[in-house]
Amino acid sequence: MALRPLPSARPVATALRMAVAASAVVAATAGAVVFSPTSVRGAVMGAPKALPYAEAVSRTHTAAEAVLAGAGAESCLRGKLTNALLGLSSSCEAKGERNPLCQLADKAVVVTPMTLVFMRDTATQLLALIDAGATQASASGSPEPALLQP
Repeated sequence: MALRPLPSARPVATALRMAVAASAVVAATAGAVVFSPTSVRGAVMGAPKALPYAEAVSRTHTAAEAVLAGAGAESCLRGKLTNALLGLSSSCEAKGERNPLCQLADKAVVVTPMTLVFMRDTATQLLALIDAGATQASASGSPEPALLQP
């Protein structure tokens, strides 16, 4: 009697990955949230790796200034501010910050639709908090804009 080779695990693993991917597509199409083992780490779901906090604050400052200057179409300014707020919120979470700037970013980023008036008000508040944090950081000798903890 001749020995038969054992089946390779590779086709089984490939079939299993395809089945998992297919079920994820079906669940996503149905509106369900799908978590993969690698997607639940220390960052916001679906977002890129969090920027360093100081860089996120800088990008938020730039976006807020663009909104107040009216430097672009309203839809572009909305996207710029939204992306900056998402990045700041993600950086705050990654760093463990719970300061007023982070709290504002968390609250403002979920407001839809963002009207131009709301964007201008938010930009004004952002700049005030960032400038207050920068003033405090320079007075304390801190290298980055660390705002007061509540």
